[in-house]
Amino acid sequence: MAQTALPVDQRVIDIDSRRFASIEKALVELITNSDDSYVRLEKAGTPVSGNIRITYERHQVGALLMVADQAEGMPFWQVCSILTYGGAHSPLARGEGGGRGYFGRGLKQAIYGLGHGWIETVHAGRFSRIDLFRDENGGYLYEDWGGDRLAETGDYSRLGIAGSGTQVTIVIENPLVNISHYRSVVLAVANNIYLRDMLVRRNVGLLNVQQGKETEYNGLVRYEEPPAVLLLGPDESGRFVYQQEEYPFILTLKRAQDVELVLKGDERTNGLVILSGMVVLDCQLFEYENQVGTEYLFGTVRCEALIEKLGLGMAIISDEREGLNHKDPFVEAFSKAVSNMIAPYVLAEQEKLKHLEHATTSGRTSHMIGHLLQRMSQAAVQDLGIQLPPTLDLAAGEAEAPAALRFSTPFYYRKTKHPFRVALLLDPGQFSGAEALAFDYVLPDSMRIEPALATIPVHELGDTRRLEWTVVGDAAGGHAEINARAGAYWAWCEIVVADNAYKHSHSYSGHAAKKALPRDHGADMFVGYEFRNLNNELERAVYSPAERKILINTGAPTVQLYVDGRGHFRDAARLLLAELFMDVISDELARHLVGKSGHNGKVEAHRAAKQDIIRRYGSEIHLSFLNG
Repeated sequence: MAQTALPVDQRVIDIDSRRFASIEKALVELITNSDDSYVRLEKAGTPVSGNIRITYERHQVGALLMVADQAEGMPFWQVCSILTYGGAHSPLARGEGGGRGYFGRGLKQAIYGLGHGWIETVHAGRFSRIDLFRDENGGYLYEDWGGDRLAETGDYSRLGIAGSGTQVTIVIENPLVNISHYRSVVLAVANNIYLRDMLVRRNVGLLNVQQGKETEYNGLVRYEEPPAVLLLGPDESGRFVYQQEEYPFILTLKRAQDVELVLKGDERTNGLVILSGMVVLDCQLFEYENQVGTEYLFGTVRCEALIEKLGLGMAIISDEREGLNHKDPFVEAFSKAVSNMIAPYVLAEQEKLKHLEHATTSGRTSHMIGHLLQRMSQAAVQDLGIQLPPTLDLAAGEAEAPAALRFSTPFYYRKTKHPFRVALLLDPGQFSGAEALAFDYVLPDSMRIEPALATIPVHELGDTRRLEWTVVGDAAGGHAEINARAGAYWAWCEIVVADNAYKHSHSYSGHAAKKALPRDHGADMFVGYEFRNLNNELERAVYSPAERKILINTGAPTVQLYVDGRGHFRDAARLLLAELFMDVISDELARHLVGKSGHNGKVEAHRAAKQDIIRRYGSEIHLSFLNG
């Protein structure tokens, strides 16, 4: 029995261990190692079970991970050899294997990167175990237990094998490693691009252990391809030329239907998975990577020559497995040929976007915009004193319509501990009946209101023209606000409780009030927004007075950049929305202010008013899109 320093450069393994310190990367390495072992048996004509069993035991700040197979197992000398070689000595470099995992640098790094662990294996009736750990000074050590021995019944039982096989156990104790939940580990295995092809031919099961008890078992982990239509293939033949020699590949291209794809990372579902032999080398869309119109495209491209060239020492991919190396001339020729084959389908997707009539936003973005538009409509009336033109035609001699919603007084200044009434006046004739009347209360703990009305469908109000609350404040200085909203109409009132206030309820009235600007109610200047093709490329967004909507032009190239292939505006481009909404809102508010001042048509007056509004509300508009 001996404890020995790992026979590799300690600095190199230290860097690599930090790079590979994740449960997902460890699983890729261990699972593909097991698959390689099964493949060697199959090539020799030996029947295999194809079983790979993963056990995961999660704790608060650590976890236990085990991966076991029933494949070849390893003799003692081979177990020791995997601790020494790097990429230059891997089976791929010797022409003996397919170059899976991290090319001779993954198993050790997976164990050291996560914490410590051990390898147990049975081959030809002999049992071997090697432990990998670090000393108190951070040095990388291993213990070989003095060599192999005859396998015992307990060894077969513990490893779950009848003949040969291997189990790797890792104690995850690195505090920088994310301790995933069991369900996340299942998804990480099922969706990992480097495992998808292998999951089809192997039986990968994942066992959940909690407090020493088996609680859940996923006996057959599989990748579920999204619903899609076939665009090219399956297995459409293609060719490319390198140094006057022709190389074949086969390509399958699909477009996802009614499902969002993951656009990056090891669990990416968008893009072409690049296969060579048994190896997954990358997932991307070559010259069209990250371009608009590719968000719903996915498939596979298989080229056997890639792994052959890699085995000959060509820099097909990086040693850190970051994907294809596009600076390599062989890869460059391959990439150009694949790009040419998928080009018509990418361009067709992009052409759809140019003529896209409508687009949508996520629910969260839509909620943020709705909140902003309500705030700016209220600011137009409360802060700036802007009123929209009356609904009825006053020039034709018609009387101005009463407010759809209005409190009997906008400001209640009442005495402490004396109940008083607050009244909301309604004009049912101005509603279609499909709206809902909603209330929002801002009340201190010292103030009570009855009844605390919530939301009432307008059609249930019938001919009701007045709603009342009884309010009482127990402490001087109490300040409250009630907001009422139905459709595009809203009203609000403020309430202040003071010791020296008049104790009787009353409402403000008088002839002078009839001509004053109403400050407690209004109609939304900005009732909504819509992505719409305005059939020009110049205007990115405009205000539609007839609809009282902000229209974002899907025909504008800048907007098209952030609309995906299904017509969804990307959440990542909310700052563009902030810019567009700020420009349109400030322009419309400035137009009304200039009109009120009698300077209609004066460009400088409009510009100055717009800049004032941007200074006043610009930060608030931008922050409204950042807080989601």
